[in-house]
Amino acid sequence: MLDLHLNFSILIVLSFSIELQKVVMAGHDNLNGSTDKSSSGMDDLPTFNAENMQNNMKVILYSRTFMAIIGGVIAGILGLTSLAGFIFYFLVMAITSAALMTNAKFSMHSYFDSWNRIVLDGFFGGLMSFVFFWTFVDDIVHIF
Repeated sequence: MLDLHLNFSILIVLSFSIELQKVVMAGHDNLNGSTDKSSSGMDDLPTFNAENMQNNMKVILYSRTFMAIIGGVIAGILGLTSLAGFIFYFLVMAITSAALMTNAKFSMHSYFDSWNRIVLDGFFGGLMSFVFFWTFVDDIVHIF
């Protein structure tokens, strides 16, 4: 059982080794919260780099899908059934959100346009992958 937890933590570290890219080019770009202002009124709004934003969203979706698959395998091995399995999925997604926030150094506005991107985007996207691997592994381990 200890080996399973060790492998799970290694996979978590490997899944978040992809770097997030800063997306804010103007506005609140500095970590200390100061803003760069110029004489024109057009610089009041932050300008986002769409390419970096798209890469960051891809990192979130890949991380959530990967963790849903790994969580489904672990739920199947542990033999979780019915409501306990779905609670485990929500726990895995909460851990994934916390790990993504940690990877962004709790400075979400430097990497995303809103904090909802890290917390909510893709939350239910990995549910079908989770259920598939959960039932598949549960059948292999506990039936065969």
